[in-house]
Amino acid sequence: MRYAPGKGGVWGGKPPQPVLFPSPARSPVLPIALGARRLGPVLTGLPIFATIIHKSSSLGWTPWGRRCSQQRGTGEEGDRPVRVFLFNPAWASGLGRLRVVLAAALMGVALLGTPGGATARDVPESFADLAEALQPAVVNISTTQTINNRGPEMPQFPPGSPFEDFFKDFFDRHGAPGGPAQPNGKAKPRRATSLGSGFIIDPEGYIVTNNHVIKDADEITVILQDNTALTAKVVGFDEKTDVALLKVETKQPLTAVAWGDADAARVGDWVMAIGNPFGLGGSVTAGIISAKTRDINAGPYDSFIQTDAAINKGNSGGPLFNIKGEVICINTAIFSPSGGSVGIGFAVPSSLAKQVVADLKQYGRTRRGWIGVRIQSVSDEIAEGLKLDKARGALVAAVTPGGPAEKAGLKVGDVIVRFDGHDVPDMRALPRLVAETDIGKRADVTLWRDGKEKAVKMEIAELEKAEADGLLADNAPQRADDSGGVAVEALGLSVAPLDDRARSEFGYEADATGVVITAVTDDSDAMKKGLEPGALIVKVNQTEVAGPDDVVRAVAAARKEGRKTALLLVDLRGTRTFVPVRLGGGK
Repeated sequence: MRYAPGKGGVWGGKPPQPVLFPSPARSPVLPIALGARRLGPVLTGLPIFATIIHKSSSLGWTPWGRRCSQQRGTGEEGDRPVRVFLFNPAWASGLGRLRVVLAAALMGVALLGTPGGATARDVPESFADLAEALQPAVVNISTTQTINNRGPEMPQFPPGSPFEDFFKDFFDRHGAPGGPAQPNGKAKPRRATSLGSGFIIDPEGYIVTNNHVIKDADEITVILQDNTALTAKVVGFDEKTDVALLKVETKQPLTAVAWGDADAARVGDWVMAIGNPFGLGGSVTAGIISAKTRDINAGPYDSFIQTDAAINKGNSGGPLFNIKGEVICINTAIFSPSGGSVGIGFAVPSSLAKQVVADLKQYGRTRRGWIGVRIQSVSDEIAEGLKLDKARGALVAAVTPGGPAEKAGLKVGDVIVRFDGHDVPDMRALPRLVAETDIGKRADVTLWRDGKEKAVKMEIAELEKAEADGLLADNAPQRADDSGGVAVEALGLSVAPLDDRARSEFGYEADATGVVITAVTDDSDAMKKGLEPGALIVKVNQTEVAGPDDVVRAVAAARKEGRKTALLLVDLRGTRTFVPVRLGGGK
């Protein structure tokens, strides 16, 4: 919402940043000093009203008017006048502290304006007692890692290529650019440290954190609230949810916290974060839940909770508590153009993390459900073509031979609209539902086929075992994009079968083979390497590909082998060349 100064424009230059508070739509001018603890509950549910405060360099607030003056402005929403309060700090300083002056008439207006007599929970008087009780269970994590300064990776060439030995010899002799070569031809390794947060989930010394906090660490040190430093070992980790479980040995039981129910949390609920921002340790911030089920493309099971509680570098792995003192999230990421908190933080919900932690503790790894399908989103056009009432569910694009889905009779073109008692609102919901289902369970699945619903039962298999057996990890969403191709996010491009239409459009002969690139992600490694729509991928890592499934399968095999790049044999209208593409996604 944008606001313009009213007649006489008190702003002069750039307008002050708006701070929004609830207020009646057509209420009288309300002379309210900011900072009231119980203003929110009183005015909950009323139309948005703008209270504007202008920050000053030294005083903190610009002293406009006497006491609390008003200025009419206009908002975009229906061009209805809005009230703009300009706050004078001199008035507040005379009172000693900010207070709320609520006349009886004001109270009556506010309460009468509340729809349906709705009420809100009281704003906490203080978070002090809660913070004092919980801080002993939150730890600082310090990691040390040895980094070999090898410079850029050596280009990949086909086995036996004459360039392979040449470049290997060159990189061994010269080491990393910008650094002195060592006698053995390698740059001197260096030690790097990083900081993060975690929380004790079991008095015996089990600690939860983010995987990216401890990934590739040689040493992990956990520092308790009393500054006791303990060496930790990794019990297990899960890259798909960015969750890791550590264990420290201690003679005395540690203070631990319990999981809460993230699903029961509501947008607007109070939350509190404790962590180690910038290595400062033991920092407490508070805010509210801003949104739920956020998908930030961090992994196949994204369902982040968004909060405006300040989260900064070093908070990763720390807990997000509800006002009961239960862990409902693991603070994981922030959106920030500056690197610091701007009030947009993302946290892994306990509904997802709790089961991952339990698996890591019991098995040292995750055990997820798997049904053996590749899925794509259902667009409005697809829904209309399938006579589905609206765009919902997950469209089956491929079925793994011998997998649970095939055994249950699923076919390409089926839409999974309900799984194990849960509606499937969109494509990304299904992998989470399947992953959280007990292995061996016979789940009820509702399909949309031939214009009507069909119920089947499906026995859930284990994803990790399927991967170990070399089967395609088909639960990972593969979407059909606007280009008509299948997105292979690990390569940063989309591919489609080389059919007659593609041959005609891109000018390929009848004997041409491979899959055609239909789109390339901006700033991806594929784009930087010169790949473009219309080029053919003939082979991936020396394996011929005839369809999108072959590409996805080859990429999965490369990941399983620990490869960082995939070697593509590309045909651009008769000219063939090998192109190494870094695995990892769009960027």
